[in-house]
Amino acid sequence: MNNKIKKIIKKKNKSKIVCLTAYSKNIAEIVDNHADIVLVGDSLGSVLYNYNTTRKVNLKMMLEHTKSVRMGVKKSLLVIDMPYNTYRSKSEALKNSKLALKETKCDAVKVEGGVRVGHIVRHLVKNKIPVMGHIGVTPQTIKGKFKSVGKTEKERKRLFKDAKALEDSGAFGIVLECTYSDISKKISKLLKIPTIGIGASVHCDGQVLVTDDILGLTDAKIKFVKKYVNIKKIINLAVSKFKSEVRSNKYPTKKYSY
Repeated sequence: MNNKIKKIIKKKNKSKIVCLTAYSKNIAEIVDNHADIVLVGDSLGSVLYNYNTTRKVNLKMMLEHTKSVRMGVKKSLLVIDMPYNTYRSKSEALKNSKLALKETKCDAVKVEGGVRVGHIVRHLVKNKIPVMGHIGVTPQTIKGKFKSVGKTEKERKRLFKDAKALEDSGAFGIVLECTYSDISKKISKLLKIPTIGIGASVHCDGQVLVTDDILGLTDAKIKFVKKYVNIKKIINLAVSKFKSEVRSNKYPTKKYSY
């Protein structure tokens, strides 16, 4: 286990963990100044490519974007999402995870699922591949509309089993997505490893959001998404000024000419 992961684990019950996504070097450089974890999420499928499901994201896409992000990340823990159909068996998971770490120089991989992927997580950890888990709403396998998880007793029991299975398998942390507040609190207290929430209440050990969402670059209308700035407005202003100066022959001046 590398020192960055040890630091993340030590933050549990001491300091909230900040996790944000990045899909390119430029954004990664900024996020790296503030985040404990930078996640190259397969959410890039919907954010950048307008896919209606993360299942369309492939390993090649993830590797290329993570290579770019790696150039911008110097201090944060860099985690790559293993995309759909890349960890169906222990051998497939190990082969693709090794490739991901080798090609991108990332620090860890993230996989979705609980009990059903426990044996795979254990196999990866045994082979020195650090793993972050992901339970609750799991976009790669979801059927129908997104909805919160943990309302029924059946769902709650499954969440507990999934969380414990991941911890017992050696995962260093778990993303809880769209789980009810009380269940998020109980799971976070139950586990020795940190929980990172997304739509899972303040009771988690940390929080993750899509950077493009908090910047106002997307039109996401999801309950847990808070927009901290309207960067589209700023970009529009800059582009509008450029257009105006080009058409009025004000750009380039001597200052910007050879």
